[in-house]
Order: sequence, then structure tokens, then C-alpha cells
Amino acid sequence: MSPPRSIVERAAAPQTVPAITAGGLVWRPATIDDVATLTALTNAMAKADGAPYRVTREETEDDLTAPGVDLARDTTIGVDEAGEVRAYGSVMAPPGDESTVRAFLFGGVHPARRGQGIGSEVFAWQTARARQVLAASGKELPGRLAAFAEDSDPAERHDLIKRAGFEPRRFYADLKRPLIGDAPAIPEVELAEPLRLVPFSAELDDATRLAHNDAFRDHWGSEPQTREQWVNGRSEFVPEWSFVVIDESAVEAGAPVVVAYALSSRYEADFPVRGYSFGYTDVLGTRRAYRGRKAALAALGASMRAFADGGMEAAVLDVDTENPSGAQGLYASLGYVKEHGSVMYSIEL
Repeated sequence: MSPPRSIVERAAAPQTVPAITAGGLVWRPATIDDVATLTALTNAMAKADGAPYRVTREETEDDLTAPGVDLARDTTIGVDEAGEVRAYGSVMAPPGDESTVRAFLFGGVHPARRGQGIGSEVFAWQTARARQVLAASGKELPGRLAAFAEDSDPAERHDLIKRAGFEPRRFYADLKRPLIGDAPAIPEVELAEPLRLVPFSAELDDATRLAHNDAFRDHWGSEPQTREQWVNGRSEFVPEWSFVVIDESAVEAGAPVVVAYALSSRYEADFPVRGYSFGYTDVLGTRRAYRGRKAALAALGASMRAFADGGMEAAVLDVDTENPSGAQGLYASLGYVKEHGSVMYSIEL
């Protein structure tokens, strides 16, 4: 039997990334100074494509400073004569990957500049750069190039991704649960000792990260998060809407063991787009050894009550439709209904 091929062989990275010439734009790496114009570009694309979100400048800055992004090498933006960014591409490789080394491709073209061949060339640049990143990772693991598309995105975007050799691999559902009017009561959960529901706190943050890494280690596509990854992207995070369940009889790394958690955010820029206010559950999970004890349900219920107390009209979250923990059924039983969807395309190496 022949030895397994190395990540360098499988990634088949080109020596150089292809030049982008379409559209007559000037191309350069992104910098932090581009936050405002990148935010405007992202929101113009979202509006044109019927996406259920808008981004803030703070969210864009979160993306540009995320662990695993080298702005000078992993980003490219196309600037027009007026200095406005009209297209961009980026590649992000999470540093904590341990079982599959991944490179995520994000990007797009301003609606006014579509149909000029820019998108195809940007995606070719991203794919080449992603292969370089994987080849240079030094991780002899299965590899993955991944790109996302909303169900509401134009068919051209889905077709562009598929033409590049990516296949639909995973499907996600964006779920809404009303909190006002004739909405069903939020469930009350009594936890058996030694489990106890407590508000999220900075002191329990890293213990929650450890719980998350355990909870998701049997989920497809999930990888451990480093401390830097875990705290990135929190510009919209609301600690007061977040709760954890601890095991009072256990200690790990000098802190109580967190066994379940619901961490939430307030994406206020999305409220006018969706037509209602909502609290968003960013991550929800239970350590594998504690499943079946309703710990995550207790944390989620506490978050939902906090949303309602904060004047929110609904609770929203996103779920992998093939989640092995049965989350889809749990959410349906609580009154969550699908509003939007998205797909992850990938090339598996």
C-alpha cells in the first residue's frame, strides 16, 4: 500500500496566485483603514441579494483581525477611481484545527460591477491562495476548502462556486421563535444537583470554551477553538443575555466545569432588514457526558427570557440541519421555524 499523500501534494498549491484584471480595478491587500468602505460593500451586496443581515463597522473589523488571517497575503480588494472598494476576496484558516485543516473563502462583487468577470477571477485568486495556505500549514491532516452561499444569493454565485470544483456539503437553517403575542411559554427547567444555571461571566469564559470544544468534537466540520479564536468576533455580544450551567462538584483548570452554555448577541443592524427585533443565540451546546440532562435547554430558556425582558420580539439561531445532537428536533419543539437557509460548498483534500 502506498503511503498517504502529504498535505503539500493534496493541496496542489500554485507558486503564485493568478492576477485579477477584470473590471479595470486596482488591486491591493486590505488594511484596517478599509473598514468603512468594506462595510459599505458588504451591505450593498447583502441588500441586492436579499440577505437577512447587515454588518457594522465593528463586525468588519472583527473579520479583518480574526486569528488565521494575514491581511497582507490573505486578502485582496479591488478599488475604483473614486477610491471605493468594489470587490474583495479573503481566505481564513483557523489556527486551532486538529482533525481537518481548513481554509474558508469569503468575498464578493458590488452589484453595480457584476457581470464583468470580476467574481470569477476573485474566486480563482481565493482558491489558489487557500491551496497555498493549506500546503504551508504543516498539518498532515485531511484538508478542506470551503465557501458559503445564502439560499437567497443569485444562482450565478452558486454556479460560480460549483464550476470551481466545490460541491454542496452542508446545509444550515436560520430559525426564528416569536417571544411576543401568542408565542408559547418559554420552558422552565429544574436541574438536578450538582448542576446549576448561572449567568455568563468573564471568569467562566475559558471554561465555556473548553465545554464548547468538548460539546462539538463529534460535530461534522467543527474543530477546537483557541483562546484567541474564542474571544474574536464579539462586537455584538451581550453577556447579560448569556448563561452557562456548571457542575458544582467538578473543577477543571482551576475553574468550575461548565457543562452547557448559551452565548448570545444583539445584531441590531439586522432588525430593520428582518422587520423585528431579536436576540441571537451564537453558540449553544452541552458536553457529551452531560447530554440528556436538559442543561443546554436550561441555558437556552434563560437566554430567551432575557431576550424577552430586553424587549426583543423573537429569538433567532442558526443550526446545521444534520446536527448529531438532535438540535433540530429540540428547536422545533420549542417553536422555532426556519426563515432562511445557506449552504457550505467544499473541496475535500
